[in-house]
Formats: sequence, structure tokens, C-alpha cells
Amino acid sequence: MVARAEFDTPDRRRVWLDGLVRAFVVAVAVLAVWQAVILIFAPPPFMLPPPSRVWRALVERPDLWRRDAVTTLIETVAGLFTGALAGIALALVMVFVPAIRRILMPLLIVTQAFPVFAIAPLLVLWFGFGIGSKIVMATIAIFFPVASAFHDGLTRTDAGLVDLGRLYRARRWQEILYLRVPYALPALASGLRVAAVYAPVGALIGEWVGASSGLGYAMLMANGRAQTDVMFAALVLLAAMAVLVRAAVDFATRRIAPWAPETLS
Repeated sequence: MVARAEFDTPDRRRVWLDGLVRAFVVAVAVLAVWQAVILIFAPPPFMLPPPSRVWRALVERPDLWRRDAVTTLIETVAGLFTGALAGIALALVMVFVPAIRRILMPLLIVTQAFPVFAIAPLLVLWFGFGIGSKIVMATIAIFFPVASAFHDGLTRTDAGLVDLGRLYRARRWQEILYLRVPYALPALASGLRVAAVYAPVGALIGEWVGASSGLGYAMLMANGRAQTDVMFAALVLLAAMAVLVRAAVDFATRRIAPWAPETLS
């Protein structure tokens, strides 16, 4: 009840309102600078289209937001969900069995050193050109930040809490479930916020390698036809999607760990 009351305080709502106002101001400033560059330097439209032309592309190409944006959003959300579950499970396994951590952690670091484009063609080859390979790509892109952040939180539990649990003869699983996990939830929230930004990128890279729909596919087709306005329209939709997913993750993490620090203030 205390955590819920704290979540619903006017200060929290004011933080959100301030964040929305700042986001609107930044968007207006970007559009103003964009339009100023067009007016001053007059670049050809195939290099930098004006905002009005990008807006017209959004209106005249409803398939961008009806089909392609929806496809990328589904891939992003599914990859974020599966990647978060995989990262949480991996962090818990490494805490339960330290020997596994010593084996897996070097392997995980090596896999993160591989260029994402290097494994994307293999995923398309293994999982096909459908939505499955894009979900796997997004999962691979985000599970490591979640696993790393959550594992750090689990291993940095306050020593006084651990001693208190041992004083009451708590078993290993009780110590992790009732002491370490609640203490590590703010770290998990940070990892999820980072993952929310990487998830659309993973899905987009998968679409660039091989797809029949999605914003990445639309950008490739537009690039081949020199339709720069369509490419910018797809980027605008992708940016809006990233902000939306990040806001949803912020909302969810504050419900899960209301004592975690705010990120919008």
C-alpha cells in the first residue's frame, strides 16, 4: 500500500507531465532545425527531404503504419518479452549455481563481441524469412543487458540482509527469492530500460537481412528506389515506436519496483 501510494503521488505525475512536455519541445526543436537547414542550404529532396514531404509520405503510404510498423512492433515486443525472460532466467541460474556463471560469462561476452550483422544471415537461414528470425534477433540483442544488470543486482545485495537471512536459517532459494531478488529489482529495471531501446534495432536488422514486411524492409525498398522521403517516414515511425516501448517499460518497471530511481526527472 505504501509503494502504491508513493507511485500515485502528484510528484510522480508531475515528473511524467514534465517528461512529455520536454519530449514535445525537443520534437518541435528538431523539426525547426530540420526546416531551417532546408531553407538555408536547399539540399535536393533525394538527399534531405523537407518535413512536409515526409508527412505526405506518411499520409500517402498507409501501408507503412498499417502493415510495416505493426510488423516491426510485434517483433520488438515479442523479442523484448522473450529476451527479458531469457536474461532473468540466466541471471538466476548463474546466482544459484556459481560454477555455471564461471563457464557461461566468458561465452556470453564473446557472443556480444560478434557483429550483429554477422549472425543475422544465419538466423534468417535457420528460422526463415518470417517473423521468427526477427524475434530471435531482437532476443539476442537485448537478453545480455538484462542478464548482466539483474545478475549484478543479485550479487550486490546488502550484506546485512544476507546475514539476517542466514541468522534465521533461510535456505538458499529463500535467500535469493525473498532477499536478493527484491533488492535487485531496481537493477533489473535499468536493464529492461536499456533493452527497450535495443529491441527495435534488433528487429530492424533482421528485416534488413531478409523480410517481406516491416519498417526495415520498407526502408530497403525505398532506398533502392531513391525514395528518401519514405525512408525518413519509416525512421519517424521507428523513433515513435522506440519512445512508446520505452515508456511502456518505464511504466511496468515502476509498478514492479516503485522504489527504483526515476529516469525522467
